[in-house]
Amino acid sequence: MIVTPKINKDYWKNFHLEESDLEYLYNHLLEIESPQTPQELITALIGERIRLEKKRLQEQQSNSGKIYYPREEYAIGDLITFPFLGWENGKVAHLRPGKNPDSAPFSVMTMEMENGESKLFASGLENHALNKGNYDISADNPNFDLDLVLENYGDILLDKINQELAQNSELIRIAGSWFPRSLLVDVNVGYLNMAEALLDMDAGGPLPTSAILDQIELPTDVNRKLTEFSLNFALQEDPRFDEVGPAGNVLWYLHRLEPEYVKSLPPYLKYPPIEFPLSESEDIVSMISDKIYDELEPDLAPTEKAEEVSLSLLYPHWRAGTLPLAGNLKYLFPTAQEAPRVRFTFLDEKQNKKFEGWMVRNDHYVYGLKEWYEALELMPGSIVSIKSGKIPGEVIVQANTHRPTRDWIRTALVGADGGVVFALLKQIIPADFDERMVIAVPDSASLDKTWEMTNRSKIPLEKTVIKMMRELAKLNPQGHINLIELYAAINIIRRCPPRPLVTLLTQRAWSNYLGDLYFRLDESVKEESAYA
Repeated sequence: MIVTPKINKDYWKNFHLEESDLEYLYNHLLEIESPQTPQELITALIGERIRLEKKRLQEQQSNSGKIYYPREEYAIGDLITFPFLGWENGKVAHLRPGKNPDSAPFSVMTMEMENGESKLFASGLENHALNKGNYDISADNPNFDLDLVLENYGDILLDKINQELAQNSELIRIAGSWFPRSLLVDVNVGYLNMAEALLDMDAGGPLPTSAILDQIELPTDVNRKLTEFSLNFALQEDPRFDEVGPAGNVLWYLHRLEPEYVKSLPPYLKYPPIEFPLSESEDIVSMISDKIYDELEPDLAPTEKAEEVSLSLLYPHWRAGTLPLAGNLKYLFPTAQEAPRVRFTFLDEKQNKKFEGWMVRNDHYVYGLKEWYEALELMPGSIVSIKSGKIPGEVIVQANTHRPTRDWIRTALVGADGGVVFALLKQIIPADFDERMVIAVPDSASLDKTWEMTNRSKIPLEKTVIKMMRELAKLNPQGHINLIELYAAINIIRRCPPRPLVTLLTQRAWSNYLGDLYFRLDESVKEESAYA
């Protein structure tokens, strides 16, 4: 029988760092002279907490009375500790013979417990399970099992330790590892200038810290790991350099040589937020949740992890050479703990071609597909599939291309006045597409001017929606407009996520919902122009 020591069952759940913990971690880092990840630090700290808790309980045990075993004989006035009662103490107040014809002679003692209660216990009783009790604090115990604590509470503790350490000015964090600022090796501007020249010769990068360290000849005789960490910190603090490695890898790039649409948001993805009243139309929104990936509403797309994700290209992403980081698509791309931009490699297995990709985490998009879209002659609405590569930092991208065929599809034409009209025209189709999202764009330069005019003049969303509904209604004998087709059409001249559109359509008298994602424009009702 192993008795659990007196430790709160929520001890680790309610754990928070105390001043003594921070002091321990700081001294631990000073002692080992090596950067540590949060996982390494929390392992060390939990081990220390367990050691201190065991020591406390052992002291409590030694300072208490005799440990209670039923076989022992006790005298009036003896102090006794009961491990199975959470190490509660009591004093023997009275003794009398026990009465049990089926047992050998024994005594019954009345105990005055420390909480004021009186309790009866046997003594001089040879046959009892408690005589075999193991009350050694160091015995195998789940409350003090480091691996079990990490398994059950590791994630909670990691969040807490990162939050606490981030507020400590004596510690710094680089690429997910922590180290005392006072132990950093000095990296002067001369070494940083050499690092810039090295990256410049490598077309900007990316290069790992170790490669830079070897080339700039920064002394490493003290501790190479410490020197590398110090160089990482110096590079991070210099605006010329950008850390672009996925989690677990530190890679450096020259910020000035990064693609323009990596350093700043592409104009086609810019969305001036539209204030609109709350709508009770989530039932309609839910009907398109498995059909649309939009970085402005990343929770709308499917969130379940999948080995491969297929989506249809929205015009702004097709024009900018990007993909939205929404729903489960984000799981297929390398991520990072801190870096706002992550550089990786796209692989087109069918073409056996690799090219550079960038994940812009803060704005939720992936860049680097413009030339690939053009080479395959894809169009807005073309279906693109993404899956993780076999090599870390590699993402497989593919389109189901085939022998070009001609088909009737919606085509966006720009009139002399700069307005957009739609017509069903025969177009050459080189790859699979989504019938609802597809829009052929014969003249993207003219459409760019319409985009610029629409956004510069701040035309209300309501006017844009009504105009597009009129155009799409011409292509349907009944005048019905599908919500997904309307969403795709609006986004060829202005950026608009699904929810503001659905809210507008369900709260205006000129819009009649017919069910199954179809709407009809009522021309007899005037627009209200309440949406900017």
